[in-house]
Amino acid sequence: MRLKKFGRTGLFVSELCLGTMTFGGEGEFWGKIGNTQQADAERLIGRALDAGINFIDTADMYSGGLSESITGQALKNLKVPRENVVLATKVYGETGTKAANSRGMSRYHIMDAVKASLARLQTDHIDLYQIHAFDPATPIEEAVRALDDLVRQGHVRYVGVSNWAAWQIMKAIGISERLGLARFESLQAFYTIASRDLERELVPMLQSEQLALMVWSPLAGGLLSGKFGRHAAQDAAAGSRRAVFDFPPVRMEHAYDCVEVMQGIAQARGVSVAQVALAWLLHQKAVTSVIIGAKRAEQLDDNLAACQVEFSADELAALDKVSALPPEYPGWMFTRQGEMRRSQLAQAR
Repeated sequence: MRLKKFGRTGLFVSELCLGTMTFGGEGEFWGKIGNTQQADAERLIGRALDAGINFIDTADMYSGGLSESITGQALKNLKVPRENVVLATKVYGETGTKAANSRGMSRYHIMDAVKASLARLQTDHIDLYQIHAFDPATPIEEAVRALDDLVRQGHVRYVGVSNWAAWQIMKAIGISERLGLARFESLQAFYTIASRDLERELVPMLQSEQLALMVWSPLAGGLLSGKFGRHAAQDAAAGSRRAVFDFPPVRMEHAYDCVEVMQGIAQARGVSVAQVALAWLLHQKAVTSVIIGAKRAEQLDDNLAACQVEFSADELAALDKVSALPPEYPGWMFTRQGEMRRSQLAQAR
Protein backbone atom coordinates (compact mmCIF):
# COMPACT_ATOMS: atom_id res chain seq x y z
CA MET A 1 0.00 0.00 0.00
CA ARG A 2 1.62 3.21 -1.17
CA LEU A 3 1.35 6.44 0.81
CA LYS A 4 0.55 9.67 -1.01
CA LYS A 5 1.23 13.23 0.08
CA PHE A 6 -2.10 14.93 0.80
CA GLY A 7 -2.11 17.91 -1.52
CA ARG A 8 0.19 20.68 -0.38
CA THR A 9 0.02 19.59 3.30
CA GLY A 10 2.58 17.54 5.21
CA LEU A 11 0.04 14.75 5.72
CA PHE A 12 0.48 11.31 4.14
CA VAL A 13 -2.46 9.02 3.41
CA SER A 14 -2.84 5.57 1.89
CA GLU A 15 -3.70 5.41 -1.81
CA LEU A 16 -6.84 3.51 -0.85
CA CYS A 17 -9.23 4.94 1.72
CA LEU A 18 -11.87 2.84 3.50
CA GLY A 19 -15.34 4.32 3.01
CA THR A 20 -18.03 3.60 5.58
CA MET A 21 -21.22 4.54 3.74
CA THR A 22 -22.34 0.88 3.99
CA PHE A 23 -22.19 0.99 7.81
CA GLY A 24 -25.51 1.16 9.64
CA GLY A 25 -28.21 0.63 7.01
CA GLU A 26 -30.56 2.92 8.94
CA GLY A 27 -33.80 3.63 7.07
CA GLU A 28 -35.00 2.72 3.58
CA PHE A 29 -32.50 4.88 1.69
CA TRP A 30 -29.33 3.81 3.52
CA GLY A 31 -30.53 0.21 3.64
CA LYS A 32 -30.17 0.16 -0.16
CA ILE A 33 -26.53 1.17 0.20
CA GLY A 34 -25.57 -1.39 2.83
CA ASN A 35 -26.42 -2.79 6.23
CA THR A 36 -23.02 -3.51 7.79
CA GLN A 37 -23.34 -3.73 11.56
CA GLN A 38 -20.77 -3.38 14.35
CA ALA A 39 -19.09 -6.80 14.31
CA ASP A 40 -18.73 -6.92 10.52
CA ALA A 41 -17.58 -3.29 10.41
CA GLU A 42 -14.83 -4.10 12.88
CA ARG A 43 -13.67 -7.00 10.73
CA LEU A 44 -13.56 -4.79 7.65
CA ILE A 45 -11.73 -1.96 9.41
CA GLY A 46 -9.25 -4.39 10.96
CA ARG A 47 -8.57 -6.01 7.59
CA ALA A 48 -8.10 -2.63 5.92
CA LEU A 49 -5.67 -1.42 8.58
CA ASP A 50 -3.71 -4.68 8.37
CA ALA A 51 -3.39 -4.17 4.61
CA GLY A 52 -1.82 -0.74 5.11
CA ILE A 53 -4.82 1.58 4.83
CA ASN A 54 -4.47 4.50 7.25
CA PHE A 55 -7.34 6.61 5.88
CA ILE A 56 -11.04 6.22 6.80
CA ASP A 57 -13.85 8.37 5.39
CA THR A 58 -17.36 8.75 6.76
CA ALA A 59 -20.06 11.43 7.02
CA ASP A 60 -22.48 12.58 9.67
CA MET A 61 -25.47 11.97 7.39
CA TYR A 62 -24.65 8.32 6.63
CA SER A 63 -27.45 6.37 8.32
CA GLY A 64 -28.29 9.46 10.35
CA GLY A 65 -24.98 9.39 12.21
CA LEU A 66 -24.89 5.65 12.82
CA SER A 67 -21.98 5.17 10.41
CA GLU A 68 -19.85 7.57 12.49
CA SER A 69 -20.88 5.80 15.70
CA ILE A 70 -20.01 2.36 14.33
CA THR A 71 -16.67 3.65 13.03
CA GLY A 72 -15.74 5.30 16.30
CA GLN A 73 -16.70 2.26 18.35
CA ALA A 74 -14.81 -0.05 15.99
CA LEU A 75 -11.59 1.94 16.35
CA LYS A 76 -12.03 1.84 20.13
CA ASN A 77 -12.78 -1.89 20.24
CA LEU A 78 -9.83 -2.64 17.97
CA LYS A 79 -7.62 -0.48 20.21
CA VAL A 80 -6.29 1.45 17.22
CA PRO A 81 -3.86 4.19 18.35
CA ARG A 82 -5.30 7.54 17.29
CA GLU A 83 -2.12 8.53 15.45
CA ASN A 84 -2.37 5.40 13.27
CA VAL A 85 -5.44 6.57 11.38
CA VAL A 86 -6.42 9.66 9.40
CA LEU A 87 -10.11 10.15 10.12
CA ALA A 88 -12.27 12.11 7.70
CA THR A 89 -15.94 13.03 7.98
CA LYS A 90 -18.36 15.49 6.40
CA VAL A 91 -20.98 18.06 7.34
CA TYR A 92 -24.02 19.36 5.44
CA GLY A 93 -26.95 16.95 5.52
CA GLU A 94 -29.54 16.22 8.16
CA THR A 95 -28.80 13.60 10.79
CA GLY A 96 -32.32 12.86 11.95
CA THR A 97 -33.84 16.18 12.94
CA LYS A 98 -36.00 18.22 10.57
CA ALA A 99 -35.27 21.60 12.18
CA ALA A 100 -34.77 24.44 9.72
CA ASN A 101 -31.14 24.99 10.75
CA SER A 102 -30.08 21.35 11.00
CA ARG A 103 -28.59 21.27 7.52
CA GLY A 104 -26.37 23.23 5.15
CA MET A 105 -23.04 24.96 5.70
CA SER A 106 -24.12 27.82 7.96
CA ARG A 107 -21.96 28.64 10.98
CA TYR A 108 -24.95 27.66 13.12
CA HIS A 109 -25.06 24.14 11.70
CA ILE A 110 -21.31 23.56 11.34
CA MET A 111 -20.62 24.40 14.99
CA ASP A 112 -23.34 22.05 16.22
CA ALA A 113 -22.52 19.29 13.75
CA VAL A 114 -18.82 19.04 14.59
CA LYS A 115 -19.57 18.49 18.28
CA ALA A 116 -21.97 15.69 17.41
CA SER A 117 -19.45 14.07 15.03
CA LEU A 118 -16.67 14.22 17.63
CA ALA A 119 -18.94 12.50 20.15
CA ARG A 120 -20.04 9.77 17.75
CA LEU A 121 -16.47 9.13 16.58
CA GLN A 122 -15.23 9.13 20.20
CA THR A 123 -12.28 11.36 19.37
CA ASP A 124 -11.02 14.80 20.36
CA HIS A 125 -10.25 15.86 16.81
CA ILE A 126 -11.19 15.20 13.18
CA ASP A 127 -8.25 15.03 10.78
CA LEU A 128 -10.18 16.10 7.68
CA TYR A 129 -13.53 17.90 7.98
CA GLN A 130 -15.30 18.27 4.64
CA ILE A 131 -18.32 20.25 3.51
CA HIS A 132 -20.41 17.58 1.81
CA ALA A 133 -22.22 19.76 -0.75
CA PHE A 134 -22.60 23.33 -1.92
CA ASP A 135 -25.17 25.34 0.02
CA PRO A 136 -26.79 28.10 -2.10
CA ALA A 137 -28.32 29.62 1.04
CA THR A 138 -25.03 30.31 2.88
CA PRO A 139 -22.28 32.75 1.82
CA ILE A 140 -18.99 30.94 1.23
CA GLU A 141 -17.24 33.37 3.57
CA GLU A 142 -19.48 32.33 6.45
CA ALA A 143 -18.60 28.67 5.95
CA VAL A 144 -14.84 29.14 5.62
CA ARG A 145 -14.73 31.41 8.68
CA ALA A 146 -16.52 28.72 10.72
CA LEU A 147 -14.13 26.02 9.49
CA ASP A 148 -11.14 28.23 10.29
CA ASP A 149 -12.41 28.61 13.86
CA LEU A 150 -12.60 24.82 14.19
CA VAL A 151 -9.00 24.49 13.00
CA ARG A 152 -7.81 27.18 15.43
CA GLN A 153 -9.71 25.51 18.27
CA GLY A 154 -8.04 22.18 17.54
CA HIS A 155 -11.24 20.29 16.79
CA VAL A 156 -10.23 19.91 13.13
CA ARG A 157 -6.77 19.53 11.54
CA TYR A 158 -7.56 20.12 7.85
CA VAL A 159 -10.64 21.16 5.89
CA GLY A 160 -11.91 20.00 2.54
CA VAL A 161 -14.93 19.99 0.29
CA SER A 162 -16.99 17.53 -1.68
CA ASN A 163 -19.10 17.89 -4.82
CA TRP A 164 -18.31 21.55 -5.58
CA ALA A 165 -17.63 23.15 -8.93
CA ALA A 166 -14.17 24.48 -9.76
CA TRP A 167 -15.28 28.12 -9.61
CA GLN A 168 -16.85 27.62 -6.18
CA ILE A 169 -13.66 26.09 -4.79
CA MET A 170 -11.52 28.85 -6.28
CA LYS A 171 -13.79 31.50 -4.79
CA ALA A 172 -13.45 29.85 -1.37
CA ILE A 173 -9.66 29.65 -1.70
CA GLY A 174 -9.52 33.31 -2.70
CA ILE A 175 -11.55 34.31 0.36
CA SER A 176 -9.38 32.16 2.63
CA GLU A 177 -6.14 33.62 1.29
CA ARG A 178 -7.45 37.20 1.44
CA LEU A 179 -8.57 36.83 5.05
CA GLY A 180 -5.78 34.53 6.27
CA LEU A 181 -8.11 31.61 6.98
CA ALA A 182 -7.55 27.86 6.76
CA ARG A 183 -8.22 26.91 3.16
CA PHE A 184 -9.62 23.81 1.52
CA GLU A 185 -6.88 21.21 1.08
CA SER A 186 -8.89 18.55 -0.73
CA LEU A 187 -11.80 17.73 -2.96
CA GLN A 188 -13.82 14.54 -2.72
CA ALA A 189 -15.45 13.89 -6.09
CA PHE A 190 -16.99 11.26 -8.34
CA TYR A 191 -14.49 9.92 -10.87
CA THR A 192 -14.35 6.67 -12.80
CA ILE A 193 -12.93 5.42 -16.06
CA ALA A 194 -16.48 5.69 -17.44
CA SER A 195 -17.13 9.16 -15.98
CA ARG A 196 -14.19 11.47 -16.53
CA ASP A 197 -16.12 14.76 -16.44
CA LEU A 198 -14.00 16.30 -13.68
CA GLU A 199 -11.00 16.30 -16.02
CA ARG A 200 -12.48 19.30 -17.85
CA GLU A 201 -12.36 21.92 -15.08
CA LEU A 202 -11.70 20.32 -11.69
CA VAL A 203 -8.47 18.44 -12.38
CA PRO A 204 -6.66 21.49 -13.84
CA MET A 205 -7.82 23.52 -10.83
CA LEU A 206 -6.65 20.83 -8.38
CA GLN A 207 -3.24 20.68 -10.00
CA SER A 208 -2.91 24.47 -10.09
CA GLU A 209 -3.85 24.89 -6.42
CA GLN A 210 -2.23 21.66 -5.15
CA LEU A 211 -5.40 20.18 -3.71
CA ALA A 212 -5.68 16.48 -2.91
CA LEU A 213 -8.30 14.45 -4.77
CA MET A 214 -10.31 11.76 -3.00
CA VAL A 215 -12.44 9.65 -5.35
CA TRP A 216 -15.88 8.44 -4.29
CA SER A 217 -17.81 5.61 -5.96
CA PRO A 218 -14.85 4.49 -8.09
CA LEU A 219 -16.89 1.54 -9.39
CA ALA A 220 -19.95 3.70 -10.17
CA GLY A 221 -22.18 1.95 -7.67
CA GLY A 222 -20.97 -1.48 -8.79
CA LEU A 223 -21.51 -0.86 -12.50
CA LEU A 224 -17.79 -1.26 -13.21
CA SER A 225 -17.40 -4.44 -11.16
CA GLY A 226 -17.87 -6.58 -14.26
CA LYS A 227 -21.11 -8.12 -12.93
CA PHE A 228 -23.33 -6.06 -15.23
CA GLY A 229 -24.08 -6.57 -18.90
CA ARG A 230 -25.81 -4.44 -21.49
CA HIS A 231 -29.24 -5.88 -20.72
CA ALA A 232 -31.51 -5.08 -17.78
CA ALA A 233 -32.14 -8.77 -17.09
CA GLN A 234 -28.44 -9.30 -16.47
CA ASP A 235 -28.36 -6.31 -14.16
CA ALA A 236 -31.27 -7.58 -12.09
CA ALA A 237 -29.72 -11.05 -11.91
CA ALA A 238 -26.50 -9.57 -10.58
CA GLY A 239 -28.31 -8.72 -7.34
CA SER A 240 -26.14 -5.66 -6.88
CA ARG A 241 -26.94 -2.27 -5.36
CA ARG A 242 -27.10 -0.81 -8.86
CA ALA A 243 -30.15 -2.98 -9.65
CA VAL A 244 -32.22 -1.30 -6.92
CA PHE A 245 -30.50 2.08 -6.61
CA ASP A 246 -29.34 3.44 -9.96
CA PHE A 247 -26.76 5.95 -8.74
CA PRO A 248 -24.49 7.72 -9.60
CA PRO A 249 -25.73 8.65 -13.10
CA VAL A 250 -23.58 7.20 -15.86
CA ARG A 251 -23.80 7.08 -19.65
CA MET A 252 -24.62 3.38 -19.68
CA GLU A 253 -23.59 2.40 -23.21
CA HIS A 254 -20.31 4.26 -22.80
CA ALA A 255 -19.76 2.48 -19.47
CA TYR A 256 -20.40 -0.92 -21.06
CA ASP A 257 -17.86 -0.10 -23.79
CA CYS A 258 -15.31 0.58 -21.04
CA VAL A 259 -16.23 -2.61 -19.18
CA GLU A 260 -15.68 -4.72 -22.29
CA VAL A 261 -12.15 -3.38 -22.75
CA MET A 262 -11.45 -3.85 -19.04
CA GLN A 263 -12.72 -7.43 -19.23
CA GLY A 264 -10.11 -8.25 -21.85
CA ILE A 265 -7.31 -6.78 -19.72
CA ALA A 266 -8.65 -8.50 -16.60
CA GLN A 267 -8.72 -11.88 -18.33
CA ALA A 268 -5.20 -11.49 -19.68
CA ARG A 269 -3.85 -10.54 -16.24
CA GLY A 270 -5.93 -12.95 -14.17
CA VAL A 271 -7.50 -10.17 -12.09
CA SER A 272 -11.04 -8.90 -11.60
CA VAL A 273 -12.65 -6.16 -13.66
CA ALA A 274 -13.10 -4.15 -10.44
CA GLN A 275 -9.34 -4.27 -9.87
CA VAL A 276 -8.73 -2.91 -13.37
CA ALA A 277 -11.19 -0.04 -12.77
CA LEU A 278 -9.57 0.85 -9.45
CA ALA A 279 -6.04 0.47 -10.80
CA TRP A 280 -6.85 2.85 -13.67
CA LEU A 281 -7.72 5.52 -11.10
CA LEU A 282 -4.54 4.80 -9.14
CA HIS A 283 -2.59 5.48 -12.35
CA GLN A 284 -4.07 8.99 -12.68
CA LYS A 285 -1.64 11.65 -11.42
CA ALA A 286 -4.39 13.86 -10.01
CA VAL A 287 -5.71 11.13 -7.71
CA THR A 288 -4.51 11.08 -4.11
CA SER A 289 -6.72 8.36 -2.61
CA VAL A 290 -9.52 6.15 -3.90
CA ILE A 291 -12.35 5.45 -1.47
CA ILE A 292 -13.40 1.80 -1.45
CA GLY A 293 -16.45 0.45 0.33
CA ALA A 294 -17.27 -3.17 1.00
CA LYS A 295 -20.00 -5.23 2.60
CA ARG A 296 -17.95 -8.44 2.77
CA ALA A 297 -14.33 -9.32 3.44
CA GLU A 298 -13.90 -10.90 0.00
CA GLN A 299 -15.02 -7.67 -1.66
CA LEU A 300 -12.51 -5.71 0.39
CA ASP A 301 -9.71 -8.16 -0.40
CA ASP A 302 -10.46 -7.93 -4.12
CA ASN A 303 -10.35 -4.13 -4.00
CA LEU A 304 -7.13 -4.10 -1.98
CA ALA A 305 -5.45 -6.20 -4.66
CA ALA A 306 -5.89 -3.35 -7.16
CA CYS A 307 -2.75 -1.77 -5.69
CA GLN A 308 -0.71 -4.53 -7.31
CA VAL A 309 -2.04 -4.05 -10.85
CA GLU A 310 0.35 -2.33 -13.25
CA PHE A 311 -0.60 -1.61 -16.85
CA SER A 312 1.50 -1.67 -19.98
CA ALA A 313 1.63 1.41 -22.16
CA ASP A 314 -0.64 -0.31 -24.70
CA GLU A 315 -3.19 -1.22 -22.03
CA LEU A 316 -3.28 2.32 -20.72
CA ALA A 317 -3.69 3.63 -24.26
CA ALA A 318 -6.60 1.25 -24.88
CA LEU A 319 -8.31 2.27 -21.65
CA ASP A 320 -7.79 5.95 -22.40
CA LYS A 321 -9.18 5.58 -25.92
CA VAL A 322 -12.40 3.80 -24.95
CA SER A 323 -13.08 6.14 -22.02
CA ALA A 324 -12.09 9.45 -23.62
CA LEU A 325 -14.35 12.45 -23.13
CA PRO A 326 -16.01 13.86 -26.25
CA PRO A 327 -14.60 17.25 -27.34
CA GLU A 328 -16.31 20.18 -25.65
CA TYR A 329 -15.86 23.94 -25.84
CA PRO A 330 -13.72 25.65 -24.61
CA GLY A 331 -11.52 22.58 -24.16
CA TRP A 332 -11.04 21.92 -27.86
CA MET A 333 -10.10 25.56 -28.38
CA PHE A 334 -7.56 25.40 -25.54
CA THR A 335 -6.00 22.41 -27.27
CA ARG A 336 -5.92 24.11 -30.65
CA GLN A 337 -4.70 27.54 -29.56
CA GLY A 338 -2.24 26.27 -26.96
CA GLU A 339 -0.41 23.79 -29.20
CA MET A 340 2.31 26.20 -30.28
CA ARG A 341 3.13 27.35 -26.76
CA ARG A 342 3.09 23.82 -25.35
CA SER A 343 5.58 22.78 -28.00
CA GLN A 344 7.76 25.79 -27.22
CA LEU A 345 7.62 25.04 -23.49
CA ALA A 346 8.56 21.38 -24.04
CA GLN A 347 11.59 22.37 -26.14
CA ALA A 348 12.73 24.88 -23.52
CA ARG A 349 12.93 22.16 -20.87
